[in-house]
Amino acid sequence: MALQSYQGPDFTAPPLGSAPAARFQLAPADGVLPEGFFSTSNLPTYVHLGAGQWRLPGRPRMDCVIVRQGDQLEVIEPRRVSRGALVAMGLLEDGSEGIYVHTAGFLGGAHSANEFRFMSTEVSRERPVNYEELAARLLEERERGGFLIWVAGPALVHARARGDFEWFIRQGFVQAVLAGNAVAVHDIEAAIFGTTLGMTNTGRPTDGGHGLHMRAINQVRAAGSIERAVETGLVGSGIMHALVTHRVPYVLAGSIRDDGPLPGVVTASVDAQDAMRVHTVRATGAILIASALHAIAVGNMLPAYHTHYGGVPMPLMTICVDQTEFVVSKLKDRGTHQAYGVVTNAQDFMHVFRFYVEKGGQS
Repeated sequence: MALQSYQGPDFTAPPLGSAPAARFQLAPADGVLPEGFFSTSNLPTYVHLGAGQWRLPGRPRMDCVIVRQGDQLEVIEPRRVSRGALVAMGLLEDGSEGIYVHTAGFLGGAHSANEFRFMSTEVSRERPVNYEELAARLLEERERGGFLIWVAGPALVHARARGDFEWFIRQGFVQAVLAGNAVAVHDIEAAIFGTTLGMTNTGRPTDGGHGLHMRAINQVRAAGSIERAVETGLVGSGIMHALVTHRVPYVLAGSIRDDGPLPGVVTASVDAQDAMRVHTVRATGAILIASALHAIAVGNMLPAYHTHYGGVPMPLMTICVDQTEFVVSKLKDRGTHQAYGVVTNAQDFMHVFRFYVEKGGQS
């Protein structure tokens, strides 16, 4: 499948041709914005700096603000804005206040300029999945040196998709993993004891198995870190082993219900968001599997586009997989124009997806 081409705005035509320069105002205090600030979306947003200079800010993200430093513009979380920073002002997105949100850049005139679309039809478990297309996009991203982030939930490990995920990591299709404590815990339990939450890979419970994940956590804590557990041979297979041995960065974000947690888990939610943001700003694609909490969280951080291939905005490919239609449908609100929704379980998706990626790589 060819990437959707981007059609930039005509800044010489009305109303942009006569648009004023954007206004900026000093932030009155650390983490406090001047009233009337411009609140960002995840779509391409141009700021008029005067004399016909329209600029795309760096590090785009929704629900943030635009800060100016000289001729440089950056999208920043409000809590990170410092006193005296120049914050872009305005409530309108049509360019009349010097800020223009280009909603139709990837639509090619096919749909309403104001329409945020996730898929061409409603998300449904009855809709066929074009795995050839998904595989082609993944292979294309690897070929171009893209940055693919994967967001996974523990169901991926329970559903016997662990080996498939390990394969994707080792084949170079994973540049960063964003997950929670549970994914690493259950994967490490499988590496040490051959079970996940005490269940064998056939889904049968084992005697005393309910405590095996706690014993796995204890052994890693005794080793000092996940990396050290891999180095010593305590963890000799699985997702975390592949990430460590292939030097793929990962962020494990903690939650209130975590057991342990494992060493390296970021337990402060704001710090975890900052750690994930380091990778989301580099993303050219995202695969979100079996994690409502983390998929929606990362979806809020992802822009609808990236500019990593020559500076031209391109749609940021997103694949969202879950067994419930709710989670997949929720991502419709992200405004991503080249996204795919798959309603199925993690095991089926990973098995089939791997088959088509291997097949596509051979051809």
